[in-house]
Amino acid sequence: MSAARTGGGPGSAVGYVHDALLYDDPGQLVDVVAPFLREGLAAGEAAVLATGARVAGVVRDALDDDPRLLVLDRAEAYRTRTPATITGFRRLADRQVAEGVSRVRVVGETDFGTTAQERYEWQRYEAVVNVALADRPLWGLCVFDTRRLPEPVLESARRTHPHLVTPRGRVRNGGYVDPAVFLRDLPAPPEPLEQGTPRLTARDVTDFIGLRHAVAAELATLPGPRDVVEDLLLAVDEMTSNAVRHGRPPVDLELWTDAGRVVCRITDRGPGPADPFAGYGPAHGEDLSRGGMGLWLARQLCDHVHVARTAEATSVRLVTRLR
Repeated sequence: MSAARTGGGPGSAVGYVHDALLYDDPGQLVDVVAPFLREGLAAGEAAVLATGARVAGVVRDALDDDPRLLVLDRAEAYRTRTPATITGFRRLADRQVAEGVSRVRVVGETDFGTTAQERYEWQRYEAVVNVALADRPLWGLCVFDTRRLPEPVLESARRTHPHLVTPRGRVRNGGYVDPAVFLRDLPAPPEPLEQGTPRLTARDVTDFIGLRHAVAAELATLPGPRDVVEDLLLAVDEMTSNAVRHGRPPVDLELWTDAGRVVCRITDRGPGPADPFAGYGPAHGEDLSRGGMGLWLARQLCDHVHVARTAEATSVRLVTRLR
């Protein structure tokens, strides 16, 4: 009997299901993943593999390279920025449903990157998708190799997946916490550049056109592709506009740079967004004409975005690599 059925798998395709497999040898991986995908294919569901090459090879061999299995390149599925990944999986579900599929089973292997900031973004992603994909008929089985991944990642896996799966079955995860609580409690890594003197400081900003010109002048001297610099400038525009529109004065900006990246912090004295999921999708869904896109655009345009709220102020930190 497959792990998906043992312990009471979800019986209908009403919304997102988010399971985790923590394994320490390829045999465990195959014993869970292969039956999970076979059952989906037998039921007429779509079966998708979005993992690294090593896992993909083992699973494809176990399924005799079944041509019905849709194999996605992990770098394409788990894109550099998490909102794009969420959008990609939403569109994947929509395409499959349009073709008559009732549910899409996805075996995924998130790439948590190599830096503390990258890990932080993808740990947050694992919590956010419980809400961001809730209305899509996706059954995600996320696989975590306990031999290769650091303990903070494994701990976040235990806290962000409602069910855990082993070769013995699928069980409710007692360690799962509400996604909003997880997002609130996960500490953001420090930004070393902020320990130095800012390259540009603007206090109590009122001339936002002048501020844009000042930021653009600083960014124009930096190495790196112009489209990356322009994306950051647009994100800075959006966040300063948000601070004016939704926050309280004074609005301050600080900008740090080195040879490889740029950090910009915008601060106002307002309470900031109360919604911990803000910016992982447009505020008004698919209707982009209604606005509410500032933080969402910033998350699309920058490598890392962190919102910090205190009793006195709200700050948004934007980080972009000059690659």
